[in-house]
Formats: sequence, C-alpha cells, structure tokens
Amino acid sequence: MLTAAEDRSAIAGGAFSLVGIVLFIGLAVSALLLFGGGLSPGDLLGDPYILRVVRFTLLQAVLSTLLSVVLAIPVARALARQPHFPGRIWIVRLMAVPMGLPVLIGALGLIGIWGRRGMLNGGLAYLGLSEPISIYGLSGILLAHVFFNLPLACRLMLAGLERVPAEYWLVAGGLGMRPVAVFRFVEWPVLRHLIPGIAGLIFMLCATSFTLVLILGGGPAATTIEVAIYQSLRFDFDPGRAVALSLLQILVTALILGAMTLLPAPADHGLTAGKAVRRLDGRTVAARARDGALLLAVLLFIGLPLAAVAAAGLKADLLKLVAEPIFRRAVWTSLGISLLAALLSLAVAFAVIRARHAIAARRRIGRGSRIFSGSLSAASSIVLLVPPVVLGTGWFMALRPLGDATPFAPALIICINTLMALPFVVRVLQPAYAVHRCRTERLAASIGLAGWSRLRLVDWPGLRKPFFMALSFAMALSLGDLGAVAIFGSDELVTLPWLIYSRMGSYRTNDADGLALILGLICLLLTIAGTAGQTSREDGDERG
Repeated sequence: MLTAAEDRSAIAGGAFSLVGIVLFIGLAVSALLLFGGGLSPGDLLGDPYILRVVRFTLLQAVLSTLLSVVLAIPVARALARQPHFPGRIWIVRLMAVPMGLPVLIGALGLIGIWGRRGMLNGGLAYLGLSEPISIYGLSGILLAHVFFNLPLACRLMLAGLERVPAEYWLVAGGLGMRPVAVFRFVEWPVLRHLIPGIAGLIFMLCATSFTLVLILGGGPAATTIEVAIYQSLRFDFDPGRAVALSLLQILVTALILGAMTLLPAPADHGLTAGKAVRRLDGRTVAARARDGALLLAVLLFIGLPLAAVAAAGLKADLLKLVAEPIFRRAVWTSLGISLLAALLSLAVAFAVIRARHAIAARRRIGRGSRIFSGSLSAASSIVLLVPPVVLGTGWFMALRPLGDATPFAPALIICINTLMALPFVVRVLQPAYAVHRCRTERLAASIGLAGWSRLRLVDWPGLRKPFFMALSFAMALSLGDLGAVAIFGSDELVTLPWLIYSRMGSYRTNDADGLALILGLICLLLTIAGTAGQTSREDGDERG
C-alpha cells in the first residue's frame, strides 16, 4: 500500500501530465478549428482531388495490411515449427530491426534494391530485360509497408503460437495430424483471435504513414492525407486547405481507432502443465526444406535493403560529410532534440503509470478515480488520434499570427516527439513497473522506505534496465522522425533526417546514402545500449 504522501504525489504527477498533454493537443486542434479559412472536411469531400487522396489513403492501407498479415502467417508458422533451425534466433532478432529503424533509412535501402538503379533492376538489365521495376507509386508504398509491418505481424503471431500448450502438440502428434489438419485445428484458432488486433494496428500505421509516401509516392496519384497536408503548407502555402485536411485526418484516425476498439481481444489458449513443446509436424525433410526456403526468402527480403544501406553509405565520402559544418549542426540538433524528447517522454510515462497504479491500489475506487485513470490511459495514446504532422500543422497555424515560428520550432518538435514516443514508452515501462511494485511494495512498506529513499534504493535498481530500454527506443524514434521536422524544418533548424531528405531532393544521392548510414549506426548503437543485459535472458528463452 502507498502512504498518503506517495498517493498524493502520484495523483498530482498524473494530473499535471494529463493537463500538459490535453493543453498541448487541445491548443493545436483549437487552432485548426479557428483558422480553417472557411473550409471544412465536408467541403473538401466535394473536391475530386481530395476524394482521390482519401481513396488512395484507405486503399494503400487496406492492401498493405492484407499483404503484411497474409505473408506473415506462413513465416510465423515456419518459425514456430522449427525451434532449432540454424540461425533462428538471429532471424527473429533481424525482424526487430525494421520496427526500430528510421523509416527514411528503410526507404533508402529499398530504393537500393528495387529502385531504377538498384540491384534487382541491374540484374534484369544484365539479362537483357529493358523494362525496369518501379518502386515509386502504389507498388513501392506497398512494398515498403510490407518491409516494415510483416516483421511486426510475424513476431506477434509467433508469440501467440509459442503460447499454445505443449499438450496440444502432443495430441496432434499422437493422432498423426498432417500439416493442413494442424493448421486447421491447432494454429488457426490461435491466429484467428490475434489477426484482427494485428491487422487493426498495421492498418492504423499505414493510414497515417507520412515519410514512406512522401519519398515513394511518386506524384499526385499516390498521395495520402498527411502528405497532402505537408504539400499544402510547404509548397502551395494554402493554410485553409491544410487545416481542413488535418481535421479530415483526425476524423479518419478517430474512425479507425473506434473500429479497433470493437475488435475481439485474444482468448486464452487453455491450461497447461508446463511441459516442453515438442512438435512433430516440422521434423520431416520436406517440412524443413519448405520452412528453410521460406525463412531464407524472408531473410533476404529484410536483410538485403539493410545491406544496401550499408554498402551505399560506405561508397560515400564519409570523412567529407563528417567535416561539413551543416552535418555537425544537424547531428547535435538531432541528438539534443531526441534526448530531451526521450527524457520528457519517460517522465510523463512514469507519472501516468504511477498515478494509475496509485488509483488501482486504493481499497475503494470511486467513479471520478476511474474516469481519471481512463483519461490517463487515453492521453498516453492520443497521438494515434492526432498524428505528428497534424499537430505540427495546428501549432503552425497557432503561431502564424506571431510571424516567424522558427524560434518556437525546437520546443514544438521536442513536445511532438515526446507524444509520438509516449505510447511505446508506456508499453515498455508499465509491465516492468507492475511486476516491480508487486515484488517490493510490501517489503518496502514493512521497513518504512518511502519517497526519495525508496526511489533511490529500491525503485531505481529494479527499473533501471527497462528505463534505459525505453530511453534508447524513444531517442531512436525521435532521431528518425521526419514528420514534425517537415513542417518546421529550415536553414536554421536542420536535423539528420531533414538533411538526408534535402540531399535526396537535390539529387545528391551519395551524400544521402552516407548520412543514412551514419543515422542508422547511431540508432543501432542506441538499441544495443538500451538492450544491454537482455541478451542472455533472451537466449535463455530461446533455449527454453
């Protein structure tokens, strides 16, 4: 149980964080409503171009979701069938790379393989085929979304299949079930409950995709709502249209989130005695050959673009790039923004989690406390409803009467990146905090540890690893962000992603490749630093 002082401080911290989030987003949305220039989302829907943009936004999201989910099913089944496949743990780890990789770097890697001068088209030209594969347009957007979202879907499905009780596989082996029967009666009932939630998450990510569509869209025929917002502000300078598009984007994301709440929750798979899993359906030579070929194909699909980024980056004059003053300024700006955003995101997440825990620990929870707890939970994920580009547009409009918004840009980008990382930071810290408090709460109370002493002697040692993991992930997420910077980026405010995008726009692709390699290495070092000490446990899980 918490002391009265701890309870008050936890509630106060949660309330302060909630007010800050609501004010920051509320002011942006209010500015969108006030400075709409007379246009509304309903007026835009009469515009054939906007109708085409909305249709394309939903079409590419639906197709990307279908491809990612459908292709992830056989890959997850192959990984689940082959627990002792050579290099399996590295394939699983490789699938985590696209999820933490800056989108801009992934796009450059895909261009290196599938682009006009990429490896694949080079091979086709060598064979005498003159028609190159185009990565720009709908096909390129779908390819990029599958590259980023197939590993996510696969890891979530694999986790569900690995939770199937060992007794199920024992019965399946005893009955001599063939692979089709195993899929129908054992695997599909598990996947059927997981797929709606996975598909909803991927659809949300694809519907709010900005950087990939900006780079690979290829023109007005392949434009999403967020890219249209950016074009309205940066190229057409039509604030009224940008505001109306932002409100339309909020409406679309609200409908998607509302539909996701109706999806069924994953069901429990049944009781188990904790026996080791022994699957017989993947031990035949034919099954191993099929699964091996499939896993090799996925390995190449994910690994080749990453290798292309490294190879292209090494061809650039890295020493010259590093010596440029604009590079050093961009690095320090990116690191400063990402560190401050990550620390602020950690502070807000910890305050929200601590306040919700304090409410849950009360013997009697009133209606007001339940509403407050639910508001804290919703606020931590509200950036899914109001994406970074929309937030940036709202604050751009709010600051427009003041003239130049450049002096406010760094603080706004930090706040937007804080909210962007908040849902992920909460998901890292919340389970660790719940387990830690369950283990230490009674003992700390029995010896009278509270306040700063408890934080220093008990909480920090127990939560240090998840804190550093969340910090590194939030920094990497902020480092690779192009959404907020795309609105406020200028000659005075240059980050690494903005510098890479600028070099691509001026056809200095060698410089862009070198900068992408440097950005990727920084994010990789952050990931390694954040997961230090987790490797041995992960290996043990794999062996178990």
